[in-house]
Amino acid sequence: MKTIKGPAIFLAQFISDQAPFNSLESICKWASELGYKGIQVPTLDPRFIDLKLAAESQTYADELKGKVADAGLEITELSTHLQGQLVAVHPAYDQLFDGFAPAEVRGNPAARQQWAVQQLKYAAQASRNLGLTAHATFSGALLWPYVYPWPQRPAGLVETGFEELGRRWRPILDVFDEQGVDLCYETHAGEDIHDGISFERFLEQVDNHPRACLLYDPSHFILQCLDYLEFIDIYHERIKMFHVKDAEFNPTGRQGVYGGYQGWVDRAGRFRSLGDGQVDFTSIFSKLAQYNFPGWAVLEWECALKHPEDGAREGAPFIQDHIIRVTDKAFDDFAASGIDQSLNKEILGL
Repeated sequence: MKTIKGPAIFLAQFISDQAPFNSLESICKWASELGYKGIQVPTLDPRFIDLKLAAESQTYADELKGKVADAGLEITELSTHLQGQLVAVHPAYDQLFDGFAPAEVRGNPAARQQWAVQQLKYAAQASRNLGLTAHATFSGALLWPYVYPWPQRPAGLVETGFEELGRRWRPILDVFDEQGVDLCYETHAGEDIHDGISFERFLEQVDNHPRACLLYDPSHFILQCLDYLEFIDIYHERIKMFHVKDAEFNPTGRQGVYGGYQGWVDRAGRFRSLGDGQVDFTSIFSKLAQYNFPGWAVLEWECALKHPEDGAREGAPFIQDHIIRVTDKAFDDFAASGIDQSLNKEILGL
């Protein structure tokens, strides 16, 4: 068994124009002082990483690692969540998602998709140069407007949607395979890969590609009322990344999963800071240890109530306290009598 690495922190929700959150060096110092050992880095802000340069220059990648190491940290993974979203966008969301792309491709879905695909390919190469083995992203969605089957979906619509999703992602997965990096899709509402069944549909379209893996985040499963512990039992071989994020679901006689179009504070299902929600992290860390999860436990802070800096401060010890230092011996070894094949055969009547 393997001991999970951590604690680490995903920087996306903390980056801002205010110190210490406005440069790589200062945010690393802040994270290190809180007790984190690693950072997961989003890739759209050039103050933190020039993704294209990291893909093309080993020297730059080494310098980047050095800056992080100077604070006593490691880069755990890179993230292209926003770029991955743009690999597949239903026209209903074109204007909403244009903000994720550079100005020169906005209003041009084909150019925006081409830009996003290149970003993913850069991410594969940059991950290799940084010595990383897993990468985080979203799948994007062509079918999300039709997630609820009313009006009745035309026959073959879902199949066609996943065929196209697989067609778009297969070349990207091949690049990640060439670079020796697992591409981990976060199962997330708003994505065509949002649960186990949708992930299986995707795998069928990419011929069970060995690099098509999962970023496990139990908070999204709380909001979906999905068994997040059995999910680990079923998909543990594909789970290569772990977001430690809490959530709660408190349905009433007035609202449930869909939330009545309300904002996050008033929804029945909402994200919470670690320890403030309903996720059974003790069981999750136990299962991941049991299945030899090879990666990092990474805090993703999203909370409708608590200040992010408080969530980050509380998150490091929370994760550290849940990481299981796995045993290298069986608890009953003290009673072992050694191997005696003659005795074994005698006991079995052989």
